[in-house]
Amino acid sequence: MADETTPRLRIAVVGTGLIGGSILLRLHEAGNDVLGWDPQPAARAAAARRRVPFNDRLDVTLKGRDVVFLCGPLRALPESLTEVARLADDGCVITDVGSTKAEIADHAARLGLADRFIPGHPMAGTEKAGLDSAIGSLYDSAPWVLCPSSTDALPGFRLLTRLIIENFGARVVPMEPRAHDAVVALSSHIPHILAGALAGAAAGSAVKQAVLALAAGSFKDGTRVAGTPSSRTADMLISNRAAVVAQLDLVRAVLDGLVASLADADDAELLRRLQVGRGLREELLDRSMLPVTRSFDLARDDQAELDFLRRLGGDGGYVTGQETDATTVTYTALATR
Repeated sequence: MADETTPRLRIAVVGTGLIGGSILLRLHEAGNDVLGWDPQPAARAAAARRRVPFNDRLDVTLKGRDVVFLCGPLRALPESLTEVARLADDGCVITDVGSTKAEIADHAARLGLADRFIPGHPMAGTEKAGLDSAIGSLYDSAPWVLCPSSTDALPGFRLLTRLIIENFGARVVPMEPRAHDAVVALSSHIPHILAGALAGAAAGSAVKQAVLALAAGSFKDGTRVAGTPSSRTADMLISNRAAVVAQLDLVRAVLDGLVASLADADDAELLRRLQVGRGLREELLDRSMLPVTRSFDLARDDQAELDFLRRLGGDGGYVTGQETDATTVTYTALATR
């Protein structure tokens, strides 16, 4: 496996839509040895326009690389991982950017890749698509989930953690794959359903044109992610459908309570329910975090390290820095109080 103290890594980005393209662009801007690849001629043309390093052949792109970011369509990731692992060097660390993690983690385990494939999910994006829409600063201060599946994956996790923090300024959130899928069902996937529902209702309304004329910030913000390419949203929802459907029961219960209190003209109950939501919104904008530093002996503390990382991310914390010497790995982090 690539040495995590290597001063200059050789990196490949496979798939260069908005997410992969933004990774490629930022790594290039930061002066890394990075090379992109995409099967679409339009992506190759966009790379030429934006003057980012690209190659027409996947095998050439992967040869000798220390790290590969796998950024193709969500449903194609298992097949892409199989092909990339076949072509890449044995020591190459591979990560992905898909919005669900359990399925791809299980696929990697079946392939015997759990030690060097670290499922990932940068939590950033826009409703746009393609390399022409890529933004080098897209991941500044964004949560970037990494899911080490076992202690064997820790060297790769450490390598990626430093790479992501130092190049993207992102917040690395370590999580177990299935825990990630349960969380993003509520924090990311269901908001796409709600945005689609609101936009769909307006589209079918008799007052559609008046809605568009009077649409203020709340409507525009509430429907923003409905502008995401529909195929991408559908893939995301179907891939995580069990967790999404389970969490939707909670959303329905809250919505039904709001509707019932409104229909009954129960001012006090409506106010109480709205204040719960307002409180959560205020907490989101002003979370109280506690600095934490933890060190682990590389020879004997692997399980303790993995447990610390998963607990940190599962409780809402994240890694802000990581250093490794010959005997010890040290994490700096922010944890919830």
